[in-house]
Amino acid sequence: MASDPAEVLRDVLLATNQRFYAAFSRRDFSAMSDLWHPTLPVVCIHPGWPPVEGRASVVESWRRILLNPSSPAVRCERPSLHLMHDVALVVCFEVVGHSRLVATNGFARSDDSWRMVFHQAGPVAVSDDEDSEREREVEPSELN
Repeated sequence: MASDPAEVLRDVLLATNQRFYAAFSRRDFSAMSDLWHPTLPVVCIHPGWPPVEGRASVVESWRRILLNPSSPAVRCERPSLHLMHDVALVVCFEVVGHSRLVATNGFARSDDSWRMVFHQAGPVAVSDDEDSEREREVEPSELN
């Protein structure tokens, strides 16, 4: 029985997102460079940095990060895929040591593959579980 094309696409995109985190954790500059779209405009916003724009600048920023021996390993948790034709966003949490960041990774179709066009990660004040608990505690009268 053939797989559902939507499920196959979802699996491909989540695997591409996971390759980003694998390249980051392994400090694999070649793999990281290959993930970024070769021709479309790209933007990367590292935590605490101003936006880095353009493929050459983005790839160079990753080279500097990955060559830094004190760069921490990063793990992706709870990726959520949002597909919009030839563009996809993966929103997830990044676990860096004992800290968590929230991240958005953008991908665009490139011939027969998907390549990164956007990455932004930043601190999250509370975990998503704490947000959910807080939402449940809000009284209806507080919403007006």
